[in-house]
Amino acid sequence: MSNKKQPAIFEGKKIRRHWDERKELWYFAVMDVVEVLAGTDRPRKYWNDLKTKLKKEGSEVSEKIGQLKMQASDDKFYLTDTADTETMFRIIQSIPSPKAEPFKLWLARVGYERIEETEDPEKAIQRALATYLKKGYSKNWVDLRLKSIEIRKDLTNEWNERGVRTNDEFAILTDDISFAWAGLKTKDYKKHKDLKKESLRDNMTNLELVLNMLAETATTEISKKREPKTFPENRQVAREGGGIAGTARKEIEAKTGKPVISKLSFKKTQELKKLTG
Repeated sequence: MSNKKQPAIFEGKKIRRHWDERKELWYFAVMDVVEVLAGTDRPRKYWNDLKTKLKKEGSEVSEKIGQLKMQASDDKFYLTDTADTETMFRIIQSIPSPKAEPFKLWLARVGYERIEETEDPEKAIQRALATYLKKGYSKNWVDLRLKSIEIRKDLTNEWNERGVRTNDEFAILTDDISFAWAGLKTKDYKKHKDLKKESLRDNMTNLELVLNMLAETATTEISKKREPKTFPENRQVAREGGGIAGTARKEIEAKTGKPVISKLSFKKTQELKKLTG
């Protein structure tokens, strides 16, 4: 079975899911989640009643529910109500069950932390540092990653100054930089590393991170000097900034005889460490 449709397992029960490559979102079978968390043997009725209740409360959850053909226990495919992760969490909040309580507590904690980070951004950096180290990243890599976040913020601030506003525009400029230095746009780079929702930068090697930082820093400095007025001009600057790091990448590959762009992800790196002891 394709990884895109491989079920997740929760408490020994399968949760059917589907990966939308274009939107880069997981979609989960709502009734599977309801059946597990509510502990009901009539998940369809439970879900229908819950939808009615949410609608009366003014919730827009029903409007965010889609339908996808998913394989049932009889091996046939039927249209099934599905929800992305954000909508699924909203549904979980409405399920009165001990099994749902840990999710609710976690969501409350995350919400509280986000409010704290808005008031004191340094806390976000401290939490990121602790999270990376807990996951098993090396201290040297974490230092680079945190620096890359600072460099990215400088770049996005510069783009804002130059009139870049929409998410699509930011994504296009990011792709321009990525293609200029790595020879791959962001989605293709993630495919190269076999990633889905995972952060690309969290799965870069030290060298990949350094070159990406060089590309973004160069773009920022060129932009400050040139002060592009239009989006096409911003794209040209992004390509030039990325090209500086692209030249460095090619020189490194020529000297070492090895590709800089690695297929390794953090997960694969950890697996290799376990295999090699």
